[in-house]
Amino acid sequence: MPLPQPSVLPRDGVVAKWNAELAFRSVVEATADKAGLDFLRSLVKNLARALDVEYAFVAEFAGSEDRVKTIAFWGGGDWRDNVEYPLAGTPCERVVSGQFCLYKDEVQRLFPDDSDLAALGARSYLGVPLRGANGLTLGHLAALDTRPMQEDPRGLAIFEVFANRARVELERLHAEAVLQRAREELELRLASAAQDLALTRQSLDLASGELQALLAINQSTARHLRREDLFAELARSVKPLLPCERFGVEVPTGPESLRVHVLALDQPARGPMIEDFPSPGTACRWAQENRSRYVAGARAELRERFPRTHAVMEREGMESLCALPLLREDKSFGALFFMSTRRDAYRAIPVALIERVASAVAVAVDHCFAYEEVRALRDRLRAENVYLKEEIREEHNFGELVGKSAGLEKVLSLVETVAPTPSTVLVAGETGTGKELVARAIHERSPRREGPLVKVNCAAISAGLVESELFGHVRGAFTGAVEARTGRFEVADGGTIFLDEVGELPLDTQVKLLRVLQEREIEPVGSSKPRKVDVRVIAATNRDLAREVDAGRFRADLYFRLNVFPIVVPPLRERDGDVALLAHFFADRFARELGKPVHGIAPDALARLDAYAWPGNVRELSNVIERAVVLARGPVLDAALLAVPGAPAPPAGARATASAPSLAGAEVGSSAERAAASEPPATLDELSRRHIVATLESCGWVVEGRRGAAIALGLSPSTLRSRMAKLGIRRPPAA
Repeated sequence: MPLPQPSVLPRDGVVAKWNAELAFRSVVEATADKAGLDFLRSLVKNLARALDVEYAFVAEFAGSEDRVKTIAFWGGGDWRDNVEYPLAGTPCERVVSGQFCLYKDEVQRLFPDDSDLAALGARSYLGVPLRGANGLTLGHLAALDTRPMQEDPRGLAIFEVFANRARVELERLHAEAVLQRAREELELRLASAAQDLALTRQSLDLASGELQALLAINQSTARHLRREDLFAELARSVKPLLPCERFGVEVPTGPESLRVHVLALDQPARGPMIEDFPSPGTACRWAQENRSRYVAGARAELRERFPRTHAVMEREGMESLCALPLLREDKSFGALFFMSTRRDAYRAIPVALIERVASAVAVAVDHCFAYEEVRALRDRLRAENVYLKEEIREEHNFGELVGKSAGLEKVLSLVETVAPTPSTVLVAGETGTGKELVARAIHERSPRREGPLVKVNCAAISAGLVESELFGHVRGAFTGAVEARTGRFEVADGGTIFLDEVGELPLDTQVKLLRVLQEREIEPVGSSKPRKVDVRVIAATNRDLAREVDAGRFRADLYFRLNVFPIVVPPLRERDGDVALLAHFFADRFARELGKPVHGIAPDALARLDAYAWPGNVRELSNVIERAVVLARGPVLDAALLAVPGAPAPPAGARATASAPSLAGAEVGSSAERAAASEPPATLDELSRRHIVATLESCGWVVEGRRGAAIALGLSPSTLRSRMAKLGIRRPPAA
């Protein structure tokens, strides 16, 4: 039969016929120093008096949700015995379902099956549910009267305030009861057999150890940002909590590969072990993909399902395994595992404990990986910035491949063919033919065009620093290595590296370069940990590498690795018709750069340029045209301005307006200078070469240091070496 509908009171309405303020004050004063059951007894007694009702009680569930029992019952001016009764057919049934209920009159008629109402002579009823902090009903507070009750909004507020206090005290009683039961259970365990005592101690130690371990894991996130240090700290934190002789983290390195970091906790001197494995056939991959833990009580369980994991455990002498995913939000980014020499080491450990450990480790590892990504990006940007600054400082004597000769067209055709592929390219040709431009053209037409093109002049790097420049070094790798340096190969990751003058590399460096080409990984100086790089290699040389191989100055295996797709850039003397095109190109460019009103080249000048053999190739032509533009006094370059053999000397006025820089130690107006004036004018490169050679000879061919030629010339050592390589300056054997 459906329950009678009471006056279901909203939170802003109910009850009675008393002065609300006086009632509230009297109840507060009577219960202020009470707690627990004393408070509940005092509450119902003083509520009954304040509300001027006959009965008031607090009840809680009696072992099930369909029965309740009173724990404080005041009625008829005295304490009454507590009673237990079923909820069905009583006005309390709707209250414990979560409603404030008021039955103002005729409550016995509404609930004829409730014999207790008749025995009490009750006519009206008010009930308030007592809900715990979790939202579940703990019991209820009720008032009954032998007279009708009237509605009063102020009354509900008072009743609700004390109902909330009653709820708090009822929760306190429940907590004390739970605590009391726990205390009694603990006392029983302490009084029981030694085995029970050991289990109790183990449980308490486990709880304490869990808190300490989780705290240590959380603290390690801030203290350790290097992967090796973090994993070692995590292993130390977990060891007291879980039985394990091997602690490890596995991280995917590709769709079908992973890298495992293992620490042998029973062999601390062994240090961390880092290995790369194919991921199929590993328990950690299963845990990561399924985002679920995997526990094996015996190694034999893994033999068929996870053969790679079985092989590792067999090698290490481990018997049981627990693997868990490392989760970032809803994604798995790796796996955590424990191994033990004992069988079934992890089956009895609470799942909640293992998952809490895995969650804390995941946060620490994710934080570390994020820091590594930021640090790697920072280092790469810093290295790229350094490289770009060096590129800006370098002189680019020509900017494009200009010409229509058959030889150049063939080169451009080969560039278009090889550019879309990842193949290694070897560009050969005389000095000044434009090998770097060919390399840039290949890069700009390749799928790697968005990545960096990093140039390395192998001839400009001192022999002792070649490996550091190419592969980088770690801090402390050698004297003066005060901080780590990112090598050019790592800077070029995702792009192209251009190894100019590759024939100048020392033999020991050639071995390491061969490994990079074969394994696609580098090993910084001072480090034993290889790093994967995705770099396309374009090499260039002005030497005949085949002859260098025969002479023992270049490794044959490296030569064959580099010579996958050779491109030979023809010298300028073999490029019919290109001299005039290049001359006009350079004249226009230098006129813009120097702000000179030069708009053309005289026919006799073009004929003289075309007749010259150009041993310095395009670079020499660029220098000749630049010098002519500097000396030009009109809009057309004529033959008199050209510093090539067979060309007339420039007019006296032109020489006076743009005299060549004096060499160190040369006396102005000396006989040597007058003799030189009768010879064909030197090119800018020739003047620079003479000046640098003279300075080197005066410094005993010392480049660096306070007595070196670099300081005397006002250049950095690396810039001086670069210019020496560019101008073909080598130290004489006897020097």
